[in-house]
Amino acid sequence: MANIGYLFLSRNLVTRDEDRAWMTKFGCGTIIEEEGIQERFRPEWRKMLSQLQSGDVIVVSRLSNALRGIRELGVLLGLCKECGIRLISIHDEIDTKGTLFPDTTSGDVLDVIARISAETTAIRRSEARILQRRRDMKPKTEKESVRLKKEKTVVNMYNSGHSIDDIWKVSGYKSRTSVFRVLNRNGVQLNRGRHQGPIKRTKKNEK
Repeated sequence: MANIGYLFLSRNLVTRDEDRAWMTKFGCGTIIEEEGIQERFRPEWRKMLSQLQSGDVIVVSRLSNALRGIRELGVLLGLCKECGIRLISIHDEIDTKGTLFPDTTSGDVLDVIARISAETTAIRRSEARILQRRRDMKPKTEKESVRLKKEKTVVNMYNSGHSIDDIWKVSGYKSRTSVFRVLNRNGVQLNRGRHQGPIKRTKKNEK
């Protein structure tokens, strides 16, 4: 038996740190994190499903974060039933064992299922926009290549939990504002401290 956590790191997932902590506290010995650019194929998710054994527990942030639609939900539930897999969805408050969220009703579960198509479509479109943006930003000169490499470092450091000040020192930018501009340009949502959610344009920035 194993407790396995799964997080699809889409830009919509602003609770990744909170969810990772929940999974760790629950006892997930393995937490799989799938990069957003893998939205179409999700190789880590497929690999995890192929290696499940009877009695294992899968913990996800939301069903719509792990799945790509209703059809995949049916396949997953069939696998869970056939192999005795326990499925836990943190924010949907669903536990197929029925112990973690005793107040969740059948109606609540049906509401979650009804939202899956809309939520997964939103994730797919969001990730598609980021991929297109990255294709448009392919370096055409050596100078541009260096700039994109620096921006990639900023994004990776932020997603890994580093503070804005730490990123600023490593990046070599003249101000912290430049770090925020890079995160915004790359579609990163701020998800910790007093900086939460999408980076909004202000009149001052527009000038």
